[in-house]
Amino acid sequence: MTTNTLPTPATPSRLVHRVAVGASFFLQGLCFSTWAARIPTVQQRLSLSDTELGGVLLAVPVGLLLSLPLSGWLVARYGSKLLVVLGLLLYAMVLPLLGLATTTPQLMGVLVFFGLAANMANISVNTQAVGVEALYGKSIMASFHGIWSLAGFTGAAIGTLMLANHIALLPHFGFITATVVLGVLLMRPYLLPQDTGHDASQPIFVLPDKSLLVLGALAFCSMLGEGTMFDWSGVYFRKVVQAPAAWVGVGFTAFMSTMAAGRFVADWFTDRFGRQRTLQLSGLFMAAGLLLAVALPTLAPATVGFMLVGVGVSSVVPLVYGAAGRSSVMSAGMALAAVSTVGFAGFLLGPPLIGLVAGISSLRVSFALIALVGLCMTVLASRARV
Repeated sequence: MTTNTLPTPATPSRLVHRVAVGASFFLQGLCFSTWAARIPTVQQRLSLSDTELGGVLLAVPVGLLLSLPLSGWLVARYGSKLLVVLGLLLYAMVLPLLGLATTTPQLMGVLVFFGLAANMANISVNTQAVGVEALYGKSIMASFHGIWSLAGFTGAAIGTLMLANHIALLPHFGFITATVVLGVLLMRPYLLPQDTGHDASQPIFVLPDKSLLVLGALAFCSMLGEGTMFDWSGVYFRKVVQAPAAWVGVGFTAFMSTMAAGRFVADWFTDRFGRQRTLQLSGLFMAAGLLLAVALPTLAPATVGFMLVGVGVSSVVPLVYGAAGRSSVMSAGMALAAVSTVGFAGFLLGPPLIGLVAGISSLRVSFALIALVGLCMTVLASRARV
Protein backbone atom coordinates (compact mmCIF):
# COMPACT_ATOMS: atom_id res chain seq x y z
CA MET A 1 0.00 0.00 0.00
CA THR A 2 1.31 3.39 -0.92
CA THR A 3 0.76 6.56 1.04
CA ASN A 4 0.38 9.87 -0.74
CA THR A 5 2.21 12.66 1.04
CA LEU A 6 2.50 16.30 0.18
CA PRO A 7 5.97 17.36 -0.93
CA THR A 8 7.97 19.26 1.69
CA PRO A 9 8.71 22.80 0.57
CA ALA A 10 12.37 23.34 -0.11
CA THR A 11 14.18 25.29 2.58
CA PRO A 12 16.42 28.07 1.28
CA SER A 13 20.09 27.29 1.80
CA ARG A 14 22.22 29.35 4.15
CA LEU A 15 23.84 30.96 1.09
CA VAL A 16 20.43 32.19 -0.11
CA HIS A 17 19.73 33.63 3.34
CA ARG A 18 23.16 35.27 3.34
CA VAL A 19 22.54 36.90 -0.04
CA ALA A 20 19.11 38.19 1.06
CA VAL A 21 20.47 39.62 4.30
CA GLY A 22 23.40 41.12 2.42
CA ALA A 23 20.95 42.78 0.04
CA SER A 24 19.12 44.23 3.05
CA PHE A 25 22.35 45.75 4.34
CA PHE A 26 23.01 47.23 0.90
CA LEU A 27 19.57 48.84 0.67
CA GLN A 28 19.91 50.28 4.16
CA GLY A 29 23.33 51.76 3.42
CA LEU A 30 22.11 53.18 0.13
CA CYS A 31 19.36 55.14 1.89
CA PHE A 32 21.67 56.72 4.43
CA SER A 33 24.53 57.54 2.07
CA THR A 34 22.11 59.12 -0.39
CA TRP A 35 21.16 61.63 2.29
CA ALA A 36 24.73 62.10 3.54
CA ALA A 37 26.05 62.82 0.05
CA ARG A 38 23.64 65.75 -0.37
CA ILE A 39 24.08 67.42 3.04
CA PRO A 40 26.26 70.21 1.54
CA THR A 41 23.46 70.88 -0.97
CA VAL A 42 20.91 71.12 1.83
CA GLN A 43 23.18 73.46 3.82
CA GLN A 44 23.51 75.82 0.87
CA ARG A 45 19.82 75.55 -0.04
CA LEU A 46 18.70 76.61 3.46
CA SER A 47 21.65 79.00 4.02
CA LEU A 48 22.68 77.24 7.24
CA SER A 49 25.84 78.09 9.16
CA ASP A 50 28.00 75.25 10.49
CA THR A 51 26.48 75.65 13.95
CA GLU A 52 22.94 75.67 12.53
CA LEU A 53 23.68 72.61 10.42
CA GLY A 54 24.92 70.83 13.55
CA GLY A 55 21.60 71.55 15.25
CA VAL A 56 19.62 70.32 12.24
CA LEU A 57 21.62 67.10 12.00
CA LEU A 58 20.80 66.44 15.66
CA ALA A 59 17.31 65.43 14.50
CA VAL A 60 18.52 62.13 12.96
CA PRO A 61 20.08 60.67 16.13
CA VAL A 62 17.13 61.96 18.16
CA GLY A 63 14.89 59.77 16.01
CA LEU A 64 17.37 56.92 16.36
CA LEU A 65 17.50 57.07 20.13
CA LEU A 66 13.75 57.54 20.56
CA SER A 67 13.12 54.35 18.61
CA LEU A 68 15.90 52.15 20.04
CA PRO A 69 14.03 50.42 22.88
CA LEU A 70 10.89 50.10 20.76
CA SER A 71 12.77 48.64 17.78
CA GLY A 72 14.46 46.01 19.95
CA TRP A 73 11.15 45.00 21.49
CA LEU A 74 9.38 44.86 18.11
CA VAL A 75 12.11 42.57 16.76
CA ALA A 76 11.84 40.35 19.85
CA ARG A 77 8.05 40.32 19.63
CA TYR A 78 7.36 40.01 15.89
CA GLY A 79 10.68 38.81 14.47
CA SER A 80 13.30 40.62 12.44
CA LYS A 81 11.97 39.51 9.04
CA LEU A 82 8.85 41.65 9.27
CA LEU A 83 10.78 44.58 10.75
CA VAL A 84 13.41 44.47 7.98
CA VAL A 85 10.70 44.87 5.36
CA LEU A 86 8.78 47.59 7.19
CA GLY A 87 11.92 49.44 8.26
CA LEU A 88 13.47 49.56 4.79
CA LEU A 89 10.23 50.61 3.11
CA LEU A 90 9.72 53.43 5.62
CA TYR A 91 13.38 54.45 5.33
CA ALA A 92 13.15 54.72 1.55
CA MET A 93 9.83 56.55 1.53
CA VAL A 94 11.07 59.29 3.87
CA LEU A 95 13.86 60.22 1.43
CA PRO A 96 11.65 62.19 -1.03
CA LEU A 97 10.23 64.14 1.91
CA LEU A 98 13.77 65.34 2.66
CA GLY A 99 13.96 66.60 -0.91
CA LEU A 100 10.68 68.48 -0.47
CA ALA A 101 11.65 70.25 2.78
CA THR A 102 12.09 73.99 2.21
CA THR A 103 12.42 75.26 5.79
CA THR A 104 14.60 74.25 8.71
CA PRO A 105 11.67 73.07 10.92
CA GLN A 106 10.32 70.95 8.06
CA LEU A 107 13.72 69.39 7.51
CA MET A 108 14.24 68.62 11.20
CA GLY A 109 10.80 67.03 11.49
CA VAL A 110 11.45 64.74 8.53
CA LEU A 111 14.94 63.87 9.81
CA VAL A 112 13.45 62.61 13.09
CA PHE A 113 11.35 60.11 11.12
CA PHE A 114 14.37 59.34 8.96
CA GLY A 115 16.32 58.41 12.10
CA LEU A 116 13.44 56.31 13.42
CA ALA A 117 13.23 54.31 10.19
CA ALA A 118 17.01 54.00 10.06
CA ASN A 119 17.13 52.39 13.48
CA MET A 120 14.23 50.04 12.80
CA ALA A 121 16.11 48.80 9.73
CA ASN A 122 19.44 48.72 11.58
CA ILE A 123 18.34 46.56 14.53
CA SER A 124 16.37 44.15 12.36
CA VAL A 125 19.02 43.59 9.66
CA ASN A 126 21.72 43.03 12.29
CA THR A 127 19.48 40.51 14.05
CA GLN A 128 19.12 38.70 10.74
CA ALA A 129 22.91 38.80 10.36
CA VAL A 130 23.41 37.22 13.81
CA GLY A 131 21.12 34.37 12.71
CA VAL A 132 22.98 33.79 9.44
CA GLU A 133 26.32 33.91 11.27
CA ALA A 134 25.02 31.16 13.56
CA LEU A 135 24.21 29.03 10.48
CA TYR A 136 27.80 29.37 9.29
CA GLY A 137 29.39 28.83 12.69
CA LYS A 138 32.10 31.42 12.06
CA SER A 139 32.53 35.19 11.98
CA ILE A 140 30.88 36.74 8.91
CA MET A 141 29.33 39.84 10.51
CA ALA A 142 32.00 42.19 9.15
CA SER A 143 31.26 41.12 5.58
CA PHE A 144 27.63 42.22 6.00
CA HIS A 145 28.78 45.59 7.26
CA GLY A 146 31.18 45.67 4.33
CA ILE A 147 28.18 45.42 2.03
CA TRP A 148 26.59 48.33 3.93
CA SER A 149 29.76 50.34 3.37
CA LEU A 150 29.84 49.35 -0.30
CA ALA A 151 26.32 50.72 -0.54
CA GLY A 152 27.58 53.87 1.13
CA PHE A 153 30.28 54.16 -1.50
CA THR A 154 27.68 53.60 -4.20
CA GLY A 155 25.37 56.23 -2.74
CA ALA A 156 28.24 58.71 -2.46
CA ALA A 157 29.27 58.07 -6.07
CA ILE A 158 25.69 58.53 -7.27
CA GLY A 159 25.46 61.71 -5.22
CA THR A 160 28.67 63.04 -6.76
CA LEU A 161 27.30 62.25 -10.24
CA MET A 162 24.02 64.01 -9.43
CA LEU A 163 25.90 67.08 -8.18
CA ALA A 164 28.12 67.19 -11.24
CA ASN A 165 25.03 67.12 -13.48
CA HIS A 166 23.07 69.61 -11.34
CA ILE A 167 20.29 67.12 -10.53
CA ALA A 168 17.91 68.45 -7.86
CA LEU A 169 17.30 66.67 -4.56
CA LEU A 170 13.78 65.37 -5.26
CA PRO A 171 14.45 63.41 -8.48
CA HIS A 172 17.68 62.06 -6.97
CA PHE A 173 15.95 60.85 -3.80
CA GLY A 174 12.93 59.58 -5.73
CA PHE A 175 15.14 57.39 -7.90
CA ILE A 176 16.76 55.82 -4.82
CA THR A 177 13.35 55.24 -3.21
CA ALA A 178 12.11 53.31 -6.24
CA THR A 179 15.31 51.24 -6.27
CA VAL A 180 15.00 50.31 -2.60
CA VAL A 181 11.31 49.39 -2.82
CA LEU A 182 12.02 47.06 -5.75
CA GLY A 183 14.94 45.50 -3.87
CA VAL A 184 12.81 44.84 -0.78
CA LEU A 185 10.15 43.08 -2.83
CA LEU A 186 12.77 40.83 -4.45
CA MET A 187 14.67 39.76 -1.31
CA ARG A 188 11.79 39.52 1.21
CA PRO A 189 10.92 35.82 0.64
CA TYR A 190 14.50 34.72 1.37
CA LEU A 191 15.07 36.35 4.76
CA LEU A 192 15.43 34.13 7.85
CA PRO A 193 11.96 33.29 9.16
CA GLN A 194 13.14 32.78 12.76
CA ASP A 195 15.62 34.74 14.86
CA THR A 196 18.42 33.40 17.06
CA GLY A 197 17.39 33.52 20.73
CA HIS A 198 13.86 34.64 19.81
CA ASP A 199 11.85 35.61 22.91
CA ALA A 200 8.48 37.27 22.46
CA SER A 201 8.10 37.85 26.21
CA GLN A 202 10.98 40.33 26.54
CA PRO A 203 10.03 43.57 28.33
CA ILE A 204 10.38 46.78 26.31
CA PHE A 205 13.02 48.24 28.65
CA VAL A 206 15.99 46.08 29.68
CA LEU A 207 19.12 47.43 31.36
CA PRO A 208 22.35 46.17 29.77
CA ASP A 209 24.96 44.46 31.92
CA LYS A 210 28.54 45.73 32.32
CA SER A 211 29.92 43.83 29.34
CA LEU A 212 27.27 45.28 27.05
CA LEU A 213 27.95 48.79 28.37
CA VAL A 214 31.64 48.46 27.47
CA LEU A 215 30.65 47.25 24.01
CA GLY A 216 28.33 50.23 23.78
CA ALA A 217 31.15 52.61 24.74
CA LEU A 218 33.32 51.21 21.95
CA ALA A 219 30.44 51.63 19.52
CA PHE A 220 29.99 55.19 20.81
CA CYS A 221 33.57 56.12 19.92
CA SER A 222 33.42 54.51 16.49
CA MET A 223 30.00 55.91 15.63
CA LEU A 224 31.06 59.40 16.66
CA GLY A 225 33.89 59.09 14.16
CA GLU A 226 31.58 57.66 11.50
CA GLY A 227 29.01 60.36 12.15
CA THR A 228 31.70 63.00 11.71
CA MET A 229 32.58 61.56 8.31
CA PHE A 230 28.98 61.11 7.20
CA ASP A 231 27.74 64.55 8.22
CA TRP A 232 30.79 66.79 7.96
CA SER A 233 33.20 65.34 5.40
CA GLY A 234 31.60 67.23 2.52
CA VAL A 235 31.52 70.45 4.51
CA TYR A 236 35.16 69.98 5.57
CA PHE A 237 36.29 69.50 1.99
CA ARG A 238 34.28 72.51 0.80
CA LYS A 239 35.29 74.96 3.54
CA VAL A 240 38.65 73.80 4.89
CA VAL A 241 40.24 71.87 2.03
CA GLN A 242 38.53 74.23 -0.43
CA ALA A 243 38.12 71.48 -2.98
CA PRO A 244 36.57 72.29 -6.37
CA ALA A 245 32.79 71.80 -6.44
CA ALA A 246 33.03 68.52 -8.34
CA TRP A 247 35.48 67.18 -5.72
CA VAL A 248 33.60 68.11 -2.55
CA GLY A 249 32.36 64.53 -2.14
CA VAL A 250 35.76 62.87 -2.65
CA GLY A 251 36.56 62.79 1.07
CA PHE A 252 33.35 60.96 1.91
CA THR A 253 33.89 58.61 -1.03
CA ALA A 254 37.46 57.88 0.11
CA PHE A 255 36.27 57.19 3.64
CA MET A 256 33.46 54.88 2.52
CA SER A 257 35.71 52.96 0.10
CA THR A 258 38.31 52.05 2.73
CA MET A 259 35.66 51.32 5.33
CA ALA A 260 34.01 48.91 2.89
CA ALA A 261 37.31 47.27 1.94
CA GLY A 262 38.35 46.99 5.59
CA ARG A 263 35.13 45.21 6.49
CA PHE A 264 35.60 42.62 3.77
CA VAL A 265 38.96 41.59 5.29
CA ALA A 266 38.05 42.25 8.94
CA ASP A 267 36.84 38.69 9.63
CA TRP A 268 40.15 37.26 8.40
CA PHE A 269 42.18 39.87 10.28
CA THR A 270 40.24 39.26 13.49
CA ASP A 271 40.70 35.49 13.30
CA ARG A 272 44.43 36.00 12.82
CA PHE A 273 45.19 38.75 15.36
CA GLY A 274 42.25 38.62 17.77
CA ARG A 275 39.29 40.90 18.44
CA GLN A 276 41.01 43.00 21.09
CA ARG A 277 44.09 43.75 18.99
CA THR A 278 41.89 44.62 16.03
CA LEU A 279 39.91 47.12 18.09
CA GLN A 280 43.07 48.70 19.51
CA LEU A 281 44.53 49.24 16.04
CA SER A 282 41.19 50.61 14.85
CA GLY A 283 41.36 53.48 17.32
CA LEU A 284 44.91 54.33 16.29
CA PHE A 285 44.02 54.42 12.58
CA MET A 286 41.02 56.65 13.26
CA ALA A 287 43.11 59.12 15.28
CA ALA A 288 45.98 59.16 12.78
CA GLY A 289 43.69 59.81 9.81
CA LEU A 290 41.89 62.71 11.42
CA LEU A 291 45.13 64.31 12.62
CA LEU A 292 46.59 64.06 9.10
CA ALA A 293 43.53 65.80 7.63
CA VAL A 294 43.81 68.50 10.30
CA ALA A 295 47.57 69.04 9.97
CA LEU A 296 47.60 69.06 6.14
CA PRO A 297 44.19 70.31 4.94
CA THR A 298 44.85 70.07 1.21
CA LEU A 299 43.19 67.72 -1.26
CA ALA A 300 45.65 64.78 -1.35
CA PRO A 301 46.65 64.56 2.35
CA ALA A 302 43.08 65.10 3.56
CA THR A 303 41.84 62.37 1.22
CA VAL A 304 44.49 59.96 2.54
CA GLY A 305 43.55 60.94 6.09
CA PHE A 306 39.89 60.18 5.48
CA MET A 307 40.92 56.83 3.99
CA LEU A 308 42.76 56.00 7.23
CA VAL A 309 39.66 56.91 9.24
CA GLY A 310 37.69 54.47 7.08
CA VAL A 311 40.16 51.71 7.90
CA GLY A 312 39.96 52.62 11.59
CA VAL A 313 36.20 52.40 11.97
CA SER A 314 35.70 49.50 9.56
CA SER A 315 35.72 46.60 12.02
CA VAL A 316 34.51 48.18 15.28
CA VAL A 317 30.74 48.09 14.85
CA PRO A 318 30.69 44.59 13.28
CA LEU A 319 32.79 43.20 16.15
CA VAL A 320 30.71 44.97 18.78
CA TYR A 321 27.38 43.96 17.24
CA GLY A 322 28.52 40.39 16.79
CA ALA A 323 29.54 40.18 20.46
CA ALA A 324 26.24 41.76 21.54
CA GLY A 325 24.24 39.31 19.43
CA ARG A 326 25.88 36.45 21.32
CA SER A 327 24.75 37.83 24.69
CA SER A 328 23.62 35.18 27.17
CA VAL A 329 21.40 37.56 29.16
CA MET A 330 19.23 39.05 26.37
CA SER A 331 17.73 38.07 23.05
CA ALA A 332 19.80 39.16 20.05
CA GLY A 333 17.41 41.98 19.16
CA MET A 334 17.29 43.40 22.68
CA ALA A 335 21.07 43.12 23.17
CA LEU A 336 21.69 44.90 19.87
CA ALA A 337 19.23 47.62 20.85
CA ALA A 338 20.95 48.03 24.24
CA VAL A 339 24.40 48.42 22.68
CA SER A 340 23.05 50.67 19.94
CA THR A 341 21.43 52.94 22.53
CA VAL A 342 24.88 53.72 23.92
CA GLY A 343 26.63 53.63 20.55
CA PHE A 344 24.24 55.90 18.71
CA ALA A 345 24.72 58.54 21.39
CA GLY A 346 27.86 59.19 19.33
CA PHE A 347 25.60 60.21 16.47
CA LEU A 348 23.57 62.27 18.94
CA LEU A 349 26.54 64.18 20.34
CA GLY A 350 28.78 64.25 17.27
CA PRO A 351 26.96 66.59 14.84
CA PRO A 352 26.15 69.36 17.34
CA LEU A 353 29.58 69.03 18.96
CA ILE A 354 31.31 69.54 15.62
CA GLY A 355 29.09 72.50 14.80
CA LEU A 356 29.48 74.06 18.25
CA VAL A 357 33.26 73.81 18.32
CA ALA A 358 33.47 74.98 14.70
CA GLY A 359 31.37 78.02 15.60
CA ILE A 360 33.69 78.84 18.50
CA SER A 361 36.97 78.06 16.75
CA SER A 362 37.15 76.08 13.48
CA LEU A 363 36.31 72.78 11.82
CA ARG A 364 39.96 71.78 12.10
CA VAL A 365 39.79 72.00 15.88
CA SER A 366 36.55 69.99 15.83
CA PHE A 367 38.19 67.20 13.84
CA ALA A 368 41.19 67.21 16.19
CA LEU A 369 38.85 66.57 19.12
CA ILE A 370 37.34 63.57 17.32
CA ALA A 371 40.90 62.24 16.84
CA LEU A 372 41.20 62.11 20.64
CA VAL A 373 38.09 59.94 20.69
CA GLY A 374 39.96 57.45 18.51
CA LEU A 375 42.69 57.24 21.14
CA CYS A 376 40.03 56.69 23.81
CA MET A 377 38.73 53.78 21.74
CA THR A 378 42.16 52.15 21.86
CA VAL A 379 42.18 52.40 25.65
CA LEU A 380 38.64 51.00 25.94
CA ALA A 381 39.51 48.08 23.66
CA SER A 382 42.14 46.96 26.16
CA ARG A 383 39.38 46.44 28.75
CA ALA A 384 36.64 44.99 26.59
CA ARG A 385 35.54 41.36 26.51
CA VAL A 386 34.91 40.70 22.86
